[in-house]
Amino acid sequence: MAPVLVLRDGESGKVIKKLEEADISELTAKNWKAPEVFTTTARDGKTDIWGIIYRPTNFDPNKSYPVIEYIYAGPGSNYVPKDFTTSYWFSGLAELGFIVVQLDGMGTGNRSKAFGEVCYKNLKDSGFPDRMKWIKEAAEKYPYMDIDRVGLYGGSAGGQSTVNGLLQYPEFYKAGVAACGCYDNRMDKIWWNELWMGYPTGQEYIENSAIENADKLQSQLMLILGEMDDNVDPSSTMQLVDALIKADKEFELVVLPGMNHTLGGEYGERKRRDFFIRKLQGEKTPDWNK
Repeated sequence: MAPVLVLRDGESGKVIKKLEEADISELTAKNWKAPEVFTTTARDGKTDIWGIIYRPTNFDPNKSYPVIEYIYAGPGSNYVPKDFTTSYWFSGLAELGFIVVQLDGMGTGNRSKAFGEVCYKNLKDSGFPDRMKWIKEAAEKYPYMDIDRVGLYGGSAGGQSTVNGLLQYPEFYKAGVAACGCYDNRMDKIWWNELWMGYPTGQEYIENSAIENADKLQSQLMLILGEMDDNVDPSSTMQLVDALIKADKEFELVVLPGMNHTLGGEYGERKRRDFFIRKLQGEKTPDWNK
């Protein structure tokens, strides 16, 4: 919401005076729209799951829109924006004819201990039961959200979640773009992985490995990798590539020479948008070289 600054009584909390209120009339006059806050319950049927819905500025409720979820489910924090801003990261993607959503499922932080521990030794969960339930219930309220055409993308832990989402739920997530992910927790930096997956490495590491389960891929996949990634070893992506090739799976790979831990920068963003246009809208990719 647009910010309002008030002076309150320190003991009672009563508003003494409104000091300032943001004026967003010029924004709304230009058809600017804030994302909508949407909430439903988690898989347990009682815990609130909060998220936001982005729509294009030329939104038409009589049309049908593919849905793209941006995912980051790395444990220890929450990721849905809480602050008001006039510029939203996902607006450009929505403008291409998508409904874009973001939410925090179970396994993320700053909630209860039980809420967060869902991910322990189970990073592949990534809150997917909550995420799919949330999207389905949003689509019940807004039938223009076409949940037969749902995409997924993210980077780093979000890249790992993206691939795992495609492997586990191909009937729901039809296409995904994963950037700079750790696709096997035995490969990435020790401190982070042992914090959430435990030590010693056991069967749970195999069960959570996208590389071990690469043969399950049915959905459309693009992988983006910064050649000089010093956060997640680039070998993790190449191990997944090797496993996919050995399993005779089709996928797309974008390698960015000299780039570090990244979603892909401007070039990667263009490739990601083109991918979703082709895979979820069924349209020909624009000729960007003209």
